[in-house]
Amino acid sequence: MYKKVIDQISGIFFPIINSITGASILKSVVVLAAQFGWITQESGVYQIFYAVADGFFYFLPFFLAITAAKQWKTDPFISLLIPIAMLYPEVVAVLENGGTMPFLGLTIPSTVYHSSVIPVLMAVGLLHFVEKPCDKYLGENIKGFMKPILCCLIVLPITFLVFGPIGSLIGDVLTKVFFAIYDWNAIVAGAFMGFVMQPMVVVGAHWSVVPVSINNIALQGYDVIMPLVGAAVYGQAGAALAVALNYKKDKKKKSIAYQASLTAALGVTEPALFGVNVPLVKPMLAACISGAVGGAVVGAAGTHCTSFAFPSFLTSVAYVGPGFLPFLLSMVLGFVLSFLLTMVLCRKGFEESEQAKEGEA
Repeated sequence: MYKKVIDQISGIFFPIINSITGASILKSVVVLAAQFGWITQESGVYQIFYAVADGFFYFLPFFLAITAAKQWKTDPFISLLIPIAMLYPEVVAVLENGGTMPFLGLTIPSTVYHSSVIPVLMAVGLLHFVEKPCDKYLGENIKGFMKPILCCLIVLPITFLVFGPIGSLIGDVLTKVFFAIYDWNAIVAGAFMGFVMQPMVVVGAHWSVVPVSINNIALQGYDVIMPLVGAAVYGQAGAALAVALNYKKDKKKKSIAYQASLTAALGVTEPALFGVNVPLVKPMLAACISGAVGGAVVGAAGTHCTSFAFPSFLTSVAYVGPGFLPFLLSMVLGFVLSFLLTMVLCRKGFEESEQAKEGEA
């Protein structure tokens, strides 16, 4: 059952891995060019290329709706109606800015839908079961227009009232647990956040941490959460590199793993997560363990960031101050430890997989 779920998730993300990787690298190049003064953020070059690179992740639910529709055999055009509703400007303006929305006598809670994963996948999964009776019982003369109407009437309320808030709820709970642990012991809190942050990215729950971090900077002038997850980011890079080196015969997967390691090193972990480490399980575990170790180091050092930035060497200027060197060390430690753990945990599995592939050939 678990393997079937992982295979289906891989089938959803695999078709867009190259686009994720390309958008990640393009975004990093554009931001780096602006930091070095080669272009300005007001220039058309920056705004156009940043729009397509960052926009890919913002509108990720649309891409997932298409690939999930193919995986679960739903109507792709009806599937696209789901992210259209989720990311309609008026809806985003309310729900992603702390507001709520009355709906059928109930209340839709504030939720971040851009770049989200879980809501659209659960919605398309539900759509699969809603479409079946529509196809069976609706007459051919009315099915064309009644099927999308009925699907929307059933799927959208459940999406906004149930599926959408799940990621935010997970993130809110984990954030509260983090601060409770941090008040008790910063080292343990660092290990906790370093371990759970990348799994939070998988379900889209990490977006609930972002406003907390930004609010901390606004109120206190610094934040303690973001520095703790640098090792987790580079743990994904190290694990993906180990996977790439272990593939001998599967050139396509080897290439994807190399690209995923590079984009994770630039601070974007989605290609490594969805294209490499989550489907293989053990590299993901190695990366999480490494993230916990690095997070503990940063927690002990009391590193702060004074402006919001997802951690990477490219954004390390935001982390200059007390505990800066341990922060840099944690990212190196996360990369190296994850690489070594993945090599140890996965070598036998890769050998068996490659032998099986050779036998099939």
